[in-house]
Amino acid sequence: MPIEIVVLGIVKSVITAAIFIGLAFSPVGRALAQRMMHGRGAAVPADDPRVDDLVEDNQLLRRQLDEIHERLDFTERILAQIKDRGLLGSAKT
Repeated sequence: MPIEIVVLGIVKSVITAAIFIGLAFSPVGRALAQRMMHGRGAAVPADDPRVDDLVEDNQLLRRQLDEIHERLDFTERILAQIKDRGLLGSAKT
């Protein structure tokens, strides 16, 4: 085996080891290690008041989205009527 191939293999191994060691001691590596050792964290109990707040916020956002959707449908219908009557000018390019 030529010496260049052996040296190239050693250099690649050293670089790979340096990357892994750098990752292991970085904040990302520590976070990964903590997650592996302790899991994803404790589940939030259903009776937690934060869950109720999030459910209420979600319901409010759904109502607002429904209202916006109705307004968009209305606007599209009006624009279609105006276009059908020929009251809407053509787009100028």
